Amino acid sequence: MSQSIVSLNIPFESLLESISALSPKEKLQIFEALHEQLERAEEELYESDPAIQAQIRDARLAYQANNYVTLDDYAARKR
Repeated sequence: MSQSIVSLNIPFESLLESISALSPKEKLQIFEALHEQLERAEEELYESDPAIQAQIRDARLAYQANNYVTLDDYAARKR
């Protein structure tokens, strides 16, 4: 079975109204699909942003040098 792509221009307000009419199960399906797409978009941003890449590199270097505090240690110090 071949798949076709359909592109529609739907005003945002109309989209929100349509979503409001959906069942909770259908809304959850939309939520999960959006969540997945947002996660992918975030990953792409992280992969292409030099500042974020530098922060990740710094964090990895700190971890390798044992220059970090575990969550348990941090919580113990706060007590």
